[in-house]
Amino acid sequence: MTNEALTPAQVQQYNEDGYLIIKSFLNVDEAEKLYNVAIEDSAVSQNAINVNDSSGKRSKLSLWYKPGNDVFGLLTRSQQLVDSVDKLLDRNADGSQDGVCHFHSKLMQKEPRVGGAWEWHQDYGYWYKNEFLLPDQMMSVMVAITDANQENGCLQVIKGSHKMGRVEHGFAGEQVGASQRYVDLALKTMELVFVELKAGDVLFFHSNILHRSEANLSDKARWSIISCYNRESNFGYNESSSSSSSVTPIDVVPNEALLTWEASSLADGADFLAKEADVALR
Repeated sequence: MTNEALTPAQVQQYNEDGYLIIKSFLNVDEAEKLYNVAIEDSAVSQNAINVNDSSGKRSKLSLWYKPGNDVFGLLTRSQQLVDSVDKLLDRNADGSQDGVCHFHSKLMQKEPRVGGAWEWHQDYGYWYKNEFLLPDQMMSVMVAITDANQENGCLQVIKGSHKMGRVEHGFAGEQVGASQRYVDLALKTMELVFVELKAGDVLFFHSNILHRSEANLSDKARWSIISCYNRESNFGYNESSSSSSSVTPIDVVPNEALLTWEASSLADGADFLAKEADVALR
């Protein structure tokens, strides 16, 4: 894992563009360990949720709230990742800085030739329904555990679209998508970026940036873990007690824990989301 702190220029770039890519954030061994556990830990497949896109193609995700001592928890709790998030999340109005908390993590599984698309959306388009009030104090971090490119349906973002604020969202298939009118207007005035990543690269992105991905029509899987973070004081008023991690400061672990600590199974206390409990789908 990189030991290089984010620079002021990188923080400024994130604030301006709404996203930031860090190449080789994880080394080859770390990325390979994440992938091997993703395909071998039965808790991943047993707790996967199938989500259909508007064409009927299907993607799978496994979402959990509490970061533990499994390899994904050791990643999301790592000093380097938490420090980076802390630099990018907005401070309080008085300049103070509350702790960084883990809202949830999800393992995205877009299988070859069958993995579906994700509609244009903002993460805060969902989290608004959880009644979090401060979108600048929320963000997502995508860690590529396989290569992501245009052929296998990499993420696309509209550069700078986080400055639009939240736009209305409605259903598209089983997904919640952003108003197509506002997406079209954004694409008229802002740059569309295909976020191509190598395994181990990391993408930090603002809760209000518009993003989507195409179906995976290639013969290679696209797997990633997306961890979502929040400031301690940004309370979700429509959040269940089971996801209190969103306002509990993270118990940070050393960077080397991912490779050197004995990891548990993801099944040990991860608190998985059941599809019927997702407030964004109501």
